[in-house]
Amino acid sequence: MHGASREALAAARERLDALTDSTSVDAGSLADELAAVTALLHREVSLRRVLTDPAQSGEAKAELAQRLFGTQVSGQAVDLVAGMVRSRWSQSRDLVDALEELANTADLTAAQKRSRLDNVEDELFRFGRIVSSNTELRAALTNRSATTAAKGELLRGLLGGRAEQTTERLVTRLVTAPRGRSLESGLESLSKLAADRRDRMVAVVTSAVPLSDTQKQRLGAALAKVYGRPMHLNLDVDPEVLGGIRVQVGDEVINGSIADRLEDAGRRLAS
Repeated sequence: MHGASREALAAARERLDALTDSTSVDAGSLADELAAVTALLHREVSLRRVLTDPAQSGEAKAELAQRLFGTQVSGQAVDLVAGMVRSRWSQSRDLVDALEELANTADLTAAQKRSRLDNVEDELFRFGRIVSSNTELRAALTNRSATTAAKGELLRGLLGGRAEQTTERLVTRLVTAPRGRSLESGLESLSKLAADRRDRMVAVVTSAVPLSDTQKQRLGAALAKVYGRPMHLNLDVDPEVLGGIRVQVGDEVINGSIADRLEDAGRRLAS
């Protein structure tokens, strides 16, 4: 993607990350919904052209998206799509490509939350090697005359019970809806998405008052130095923290708040 589309995709990625960082969001269900919207806009060329028409205001296109999809998918998915059509896209196909990427990223996020992302990345790589070395299998998976049901059944026989659920979902979507791409390039893109997701760490930061931009930058840099990876900060404000901050990275909690210190001191005195 180039120009406006690249900027629009970057903004959409940030919105998806902020949404799926929440423990209350079912990333797998969100992936299914985004994949359904992707399939619809891939089929309906005229509709996606309307939703990316630069002559229309972003708000008008967002309202149209909300009317079209509001009863079909969750409010979270609708908000994501509405936000995307508010942006400018260099060409209408870029919107569909971006939606597909978000669907795949949501599935990978679901695997990451279950601590299964490394397995998914490894399985995608190994499946790609198997396909490249087996011409009959590749021919069966890319046969344009074969039905979607037949390809899905073949993949269930190959991967069902042998691979992570996320791997099976990602590969099945790729094979049954290639959208003009080769199987090899699709698998390569999925592997890159998995690698990018694996290198990203999330810190849930709770503070008594909102952090300034300078404080966020310093905290992010300090955490990245400690963990050796880029760090995304998911910020929350809780007045009961009483001062300081509380940081959670995965299962590890770094308590730096006054409330935590008082509670800890009380436990030591009681003992």
